[in-house]
Amino acid sequence: MISRRVFLHGLTAAGGFSVLGLSAGRAAAEPPPEIRTIKLIKISGICIAPQYVAEELLQAEGFTDVQYIKTTAGIGTAKALAAGEADITLNFVAPFIIRVDAGDSVVLLAGVHTGCFELFGTERVRSIRDLRGKTVALQELESSQHVFLASMAAYVGLDPRKDINWVTYPSADSMRLLAEGKIDAFLAFPPDSQELRAKRIGHVVVNSAVDRPWSQYFCCIAAGNREFVKKRPVAAKRAVRAILKAADLCALEPDRAARAVVDKGYAKSYDYALQTMKDVPYGKWRQYDPEDTVRFYALRLHEAGMIKSSPQKILAQGADWRFLNELKKELKG
Repeated sequence: MISRRVFLHGLTAAGGFSVLGLSAGRAAAEPPPEIRTIKLIKISGICIAPQYVAEELLQAEGFTDVQYIKTTAGIGTAKALAAGEADITLNFVAPFIIRVDAGDSVVLLAGVHTGCFELFGTERVRSIRDLRGKTVALQELESSQHVFLASMAAYVGLDPRKDINWVTYPSADSMRLLAEGKIDAFLAFPPDSQELRAKRIGHVVVNSAVDRPWSQYFCCIAAGNREFVKKRPVAAKRAVRAILKAADLCALEPDRAARAVVDKGYAKSYDYALQTMKDVPYGKWRQYDPEDTVRFYALRLHEAGMIKSSPQKILAQGADWRFLNELKKELKG
């Protein structure tokens, strides 16, 4: 394990005081967090690496007890956050939108990174439209995979409720079935996408890190439990700051971030973790507008029949960008 002192020293070397905020400044002048315990969510994918890399940075922000609860990615994560099982977490934006539409206690706080997902297919699938009538494997329904691919299908005019045959398997089984040609496609996120490429299973149909329009919008957004953010705004801002600094670290020092993720037990393969840090665009949180992302995915989810609210209503009820706007000025990089 990397000691906190060594890790923070590495962070300083990686990004400088201006990026990581370890010197005196506005962060030091702020009051301490209203609560010393912070709860985040752990999922099987490592694309949310900034959340794990942020552990020491959260401690530097004044949280003496950093906890990670385990749940499923996607709507399961959004529900756990709304229920108060966690205070703040990263997750694919679309499940958050679905829960805001349902009236849950979730508030979107900051866009963090783009480009988690990659659609792998057999030779029978060369484009998203080719998924009509095909069998697509997921970890589970209502997962981030399911919601993202439903959004993609709706974008090209397919009805994900009727036109795609969804099946659920653990990732290892899905990759085996894809190699055997027994399913037509599998939507992967790290480290599964790295393993598929390493083993030359299937081919990449869509890579959301580079293919438009998906590469132009945030994939994962930081969100908070509404009551937590309302009652503990200092803690909420400090937590968001730690996560955004960690995203900078993933972009600036991918080897150090990958080692931290592996040493903490969030990934098994250092090579796959390192490739994830290099593949996922972690350094764009200052450049993109999270409101554009919410509008884009809200429209796709409405087309897919997953929500009833307009993008404007989702933003009015479930977004609070004040911390992000302040941190963009503080962490200019």
